[in-house]
Amino acid sequence: MTIKQLSIFLENRSGRLAEVASVLGEAGINMTAFSIAENTDFGILRLIVSDPDKAMQILKEKHFGVNLSSVLCLRCPNVPGALSKALEIIKDNDMTIEYMYAFACGESANVIIRPDKLEECIKVLQAHKLELLAASDLYQL
Repeated sequence: MTIKQLSIFLENRSGRLAEVASVLGEAGINMTAFSIAENTDFGILRLIVSDPDKAMQILKEKHFGVNLSSVLCLRCPNVPGALSKALEIIKDNDMTIEYMYAFACGESANVIIRPDKLEECIKVLQAHKLELLAASDLYQL
């Protein structure tokens, strides 16, 4: 139950993020979730989009540095302490999180997680009856 995520390497200059949004918008691709990590020279834009394969093709044609990776999306109640349960399970099973980002939608929070052992993490979280979203669920939010 993995989700494809785009990672786009952007020069740290004005308007570069707007270019990505424009290219995707013109192609009819919706951005569902995103995160930006930056330093002084460049940033990494991580995106969950409605059509990741098409987005990757279009962005490459426009000369963006982009790649696809797999992540998981955990849905948990949007209440204090809900995320800590999942994080404890991951820790107790000797896995680490490379990065994560989240967005809340009403009573639920959706957490994009890139663990070091993706398939193992999915199995462990499912065994603990935690809700993981499929790509089709996420794109409909």
